[in-house]
Amino acid sequence: MIDPKIIRDNIEMIKELLQRRNMAGAVDIDELKAIDEERRTLILKADELREKRNSASKTIGQLKAKGQDPVDMMKEVQLIGDEIKSIEQRLNDLNERFRELHLSVPNILDKSVPTGKDDKDNVVVREWGKKPQFNFEPKPHYDIGTSMGILDFERGVKLAGARFYVYRGLAATLERAIINFMLDLHTKEHGYTETFGPFIVNDESMTGTGQYPKFKDEYYRIDRDGLSLIPTAEVTLTNLFRDEILEAEKLPIYLTMQSSCFRREAGAAGRDTRGLVRVHQFQKVELVKFVEPETSFDELEKLTANAEEVLKRLNLHYRVVLLCSGDTSASSSKTYDIEVWMPGLNRYMEISSCSNFLDYQARRAMIRYKKKGEKPQYLHTLNGSGLAAGRTLAAIIENYQREDGTFDIPEVLKKYM
Repeated sequence: MIDPKIIRDNIEMIKELLQRRNMAGAVDIDELKAIDEERRTLILKADELREKRNSASKTIGQLKAKGQDPVDMMKEVQLIGDEIKSIEQRLNDLNERFRELHLSVPNILDKSVPTGKDDKDNVVVREWGKKPQFNFEPKPHYDIGTSMGILDFERGVKLAGARFYVYRGLAATLERAIINFMLDLHTKEHGYTETFGPFIVNDESMTGTGQYPKFKDEYYRIDRDGLSLIPTAEVTLTNLFRDEILEAEKLPIYLTMQSSCFRREAGAAGRDTRGLVRVHQFQKVELVKFVEPETSFDELEKLTANAEEVLKRLNLHYRVVLLCSGDTSASSSKTYDIEVWMPGLNRYMEISSCSNFLDYQARRAMIRYKKKGEKPQYLHTLNGSGLAAGRTLAAIIENYQREDGTFDIPEVLKKYM
């Protein structure tokens, strides 16, 4: 969530932010402002009443010590107590509504983020490598994988429904190799600590990283237990330090985790219904950083470079895109998408999204750090895919395909096979 001082002192900036994000009307900012003002008024009034009650109680004690019976004053104290209880109840209601609205306010966008409506307004900032050339018509990965018998979409549907799949033989081995390669690269060369945690988390964790409450319907939830399947290991890794104060000397902290990810994709009907591009379950290697605020945008560039290095080692052509205001997620201040070229699909496909969240997630999850002799303050969090394993598999199949309907294995993966 954003700093509540911004709501208090610069409400017009929030309204402009919502306009820029194409979210005008999504949050009742005027109600939020009014609630905040009423809360502060009631808090002051409650404090004044407590002071008045304490003073009266002291006087009552003195009068009783003198043998007097201050009945009227005792009734007054009782009335003051009733009024304080009424104010506290109102404050509880206001705080609950304020938090609900506050959690729905999106993050402040960085000044470098271009204004735009959707992905058509995103800006390509760089490209690497060249598109592969074929002396035949390249096929999509799902046709190649199905013909080779290593991708089985029909049985995936039989087991769990649409947008599920089964790997066999080479596909299963290759994805495992991809994951091991990425983990080795990020831990041995990029300084991340490999971590493994739950794929199922509580509501506090989903709220901490911004999935709940606004986007609750987009994820798989086990209502009976109050738990949800993670959409990304970002949720697990970021919440490791929820409600903690870290020592400044330990920052920055870099973590990486391989996990299965689960997404309902409820709003994606009709999009990428074939293949491994948009599925309900997939594997991913996640990168998460906890850093001091003044370094976070430099850390975003490094994070993006770490994800890019995977594609460079695999010799896969890609481009880096800076997302516009309307395409940047509500939790992010600035996001780069890395899009790999898919010759069989004849288009670029997002394979990583790298974001700086500033203190937005840290405030939600109460993650702070402390320098010696100073008060605790919120740190900044970042994360990115390093990379999505299924999409990496699909990109390898398409970019390394042969005319005979098979494909080659990238050199860096052979030792993992």
